[in-house]
Amino acid sequence: MKVPFNWLKDYVDIDIDAKGLGDRLTLSGSKVEGVEIAGDTIQNVVTCKFVEIEKHPDAERLSVCQVDIGKEELLQIVTAATNMKVGDIVPVALHKSTLADGTEIKKGKLRGVMSNGMFCSEEELGIAGDEPVHGLMILPPDTKVGICIKEALGLNKAILDFEITSNRPDCLSIVGMARETAATLGTSYKMPNLNYTVKSSDNINNILKVEVKDDLCRRYMVRGVKNVKIAPSPKWMQEKLFDAGVRPINNIVDITNYVMLELGQPMHAFDKRQISSGKIVVERAKDGEKFVTLDEVERNLNSDFLCIKDGESIVALAGIMGGLDSGIKDDTTEIIFESANFDGTNVRVNSKKLGLRTESSSRFEKDIDPNLAALAIDRACALIEELDCGEIIDGTIDIYNKRKEQHTLTVDSVWVNKFLGTNLSKEEMKRCLDSLDLKTNINGDNLVIDVPTFRIDINIKEDIAEEIVRIYGYNNVPATIIKTVTEREPKNKKQILDDLVANIMIASGLNQSISYSFISPKTFDKINLSNDSYLRNVVKIKNPLGEDYSVMRTTTLPSMMESLARNYSRNNDLVRLFEIGKTYIPDEDENNLPTEKNILTIGIYGEADYYALKGVVENLFDALGIKSASFKRMSENPSYHPGKTAEIVIGRNSLGILGEIHPDVAENYGVEVDCYVAELDLDRIYEFAKTVKSYKPLPKFPAVTRDIALLVDDVILVQEIENVIKKSGGNLVESVKLFDIYKGAQIPEGKKSIAYAIIYRDPSKTLTDKDVNKVHDKILKSLEQKLNAQLR
Repeated sequence: MKVPFNWLKDYVDIDIDAKGLGDRLTLSGSKVEGVEIAGDTIQNVVTCKFVEIEKHPDAERLSVCQVDIGKEELLQIVTAATNMKVGDIVPVALHKSTLADGTEIKKGKLRGVMSNGMFCSEEELGIAGDEPVHGLMILPPDTKVGICIKEALGLNKAILDFEITSNRPDCLSIVGMARETAATLGTSYKMPNLNYTVKSSDNINNILKVEVKDDLCRRYMVRGVKNVKIAPSPKWMQEKLFDAGVRPINNIVDITNYVMLELGQPMHAFDKRQISSGKIVVERAKDGEKFVTLDEVERNLNSDFLCIKDGESIVALAGIMGGLDSGIKDDTTEIIFESANFDGTNVRVNSKKLGLRTESSSRFEKDIDPNLAALAIDRACALIEELDCGEIIDGTIDIYNKRKEQHTLTVDSVWVNKFLGTNLSKEEMKRCLDSLDLKTNINGDNLVIDVPTFRIDINIKEDIAEEIVRIYGYNNVPATIIKTVTEREPKNKKQILDDLVANIMIASGLNQSISYSFISPKTFDKINLSNDSYLRNVVKIKNPLGEDYSVMRTTTLPSMMESLARNYSRNNDLVRLFEIGKTYIPDEDENNLPTEKNILTIGIYGEADYYALKGVVENLFDALGIKSASFKRMSENPSYHPGKTAEIVIGRNSLGILGEIHPDVAENYGVEVDCYVAELDLDRIYEFAKTVKSYKPLPKFPAVTRDIALLVDDVILVQEIENVIKKSGGNLVESVKLFDIYKGAQIPEGKKSIAYAIIYRDPSKTLTDKDVNKVHDKILKSLEQKLNAQLR
């Protein structure tokens, strides 16, 4: 926001220059982006008056001039200009002066005659327009001689450019910044004149009716003015508007813009003739309705847009821009002032849809104070009277259903000092807060603060502490050594296990990836989810960054596939990734928070297969002490290959899924190699994890190893074979190791050969062949009966 320095000085006494004020305000929390000073580079250029003009003795095109610069002696200047005469007043750059473009001027001789400077045109002063300039700049005859040219031309104006954060809409005004300036400098500020006289016996309530049909309009005020005289606004008003970056138009429009900049409340002036129905209705537009705004562009609207209507026809888009036909005309004689307050979120969304961001919308979207509307409409009427451009009609229409009231905060001053590391008195704290219009009473050690409605950013005690310290001065807070705690809070079980899981994954050769928890609804189609899948029931984000980040994920598969696809598109031939993240499953009761599940997702491709992925998962289970997990074939998941996917279970508990990604899904992500992904429910896994390790002594007695090669149906899973071996072998089976799977010419169609090494051991004695044969035969018999397995 651009704040003219001279305009700011109308409301607060400032005894430092603009740059100094910018530094002070930055230290007190008002970020100054820059200070622009017109003519800042111009130095030592003054006004002078021609006393004598003679031809140069040795140069026909030069003149030797004697000029008065307000001193006893005249100054001699040699010039080639011809448009001056005795008595004219012009700018002159003296010895060791600087012009607008940085050119330095020094005295010297021109064709043998001493010249003590140079006369200036508009171009040298940097104020020339687009048209070429010929000759010197002739100043008005009443211009004082010998004064700085910046003072004479008003080139010493300074503009402070502030970055106003979204939580401080009260600073989007000259008065708001005057309040901050007064608090920073330890002085006071004054409000503009809000008083006016009603000169008409007419009453606005007898002329106009207003109906507000939607809560998006929080307040709507109307006041009338008749016998309006449209004319240019006075020079002082035009200059202030121009300095603030607003183009002057006419007195009525300029008044509304002036009030908006001065108080921060956007206003609109309607030509009374355009409210032909005698009724203003505030309601939403109809879908497909069209409207031409002041910028002569036809807009397509829908029911999201709040409109100001003359009965049925739209005359303005609430909070954004008025209509082309509702503006002030040269022959306007009666106007309706509107001062309203609209929902900030709705204004922001709609202005973004239209690509139409105005001074008005930029203020409304930050949720300005509804109570500001009354001040603004009073100020507009006071300016009507001051400019003598109309007569105020009696009465005001004010629809304000949910009045915003100030609230009170009680803050312990002892806590404030402890929080800030200061030793301020309660009285000093009160002074700081009172200077910001945060009216404060002292009750014992407590500060009781009445927070005005325009300070939407103050709600908790920390906000009060911030206001105190920034006005007291951050630079006045004593430096202290940072207090550190050497002992950390002990980690809980989940944190310990998360660290362990990450270390196991890294030790298994994987790299950790991190992705957003919000995704696009379109990703569900990319992973082949059915339309009735429960995973499509999502938590929607109210203010998304865009459609690609509009819902919370219910599965981590799309995030991992995005990561794999991104690596594939960058020609990474071998990728090993894992992510520890969350999914969000909405509750049936919309008032409850969604269920958050902690998920470990593993994704690999390149020199990989199902068994490589399974090995990583088994490493994880071994490290977590999970011994009873089994892998169960799964063919109904549409995102995975039906023949190369397994569900991980313990009893009836599902721990997750792993397998090869369905070729159609891989194609949807532009990946042309086989991808393998595991989605593991960490919450469920941690329930079975055993973090306490137990050890047993090295065995005293030798083991016996028997190898078997089985011929089984191709559909028989390795897991099923191992389960039978372990169950039939009982405690004597120490381990079962698969070392060969074979399909070939010697194997019948639909069969496969599976080879295992079974290790037997008894911790209490040395096993005999008889002991081993008894158990081994039992295993073979069970395999034959349950799986129709045959020894090769």
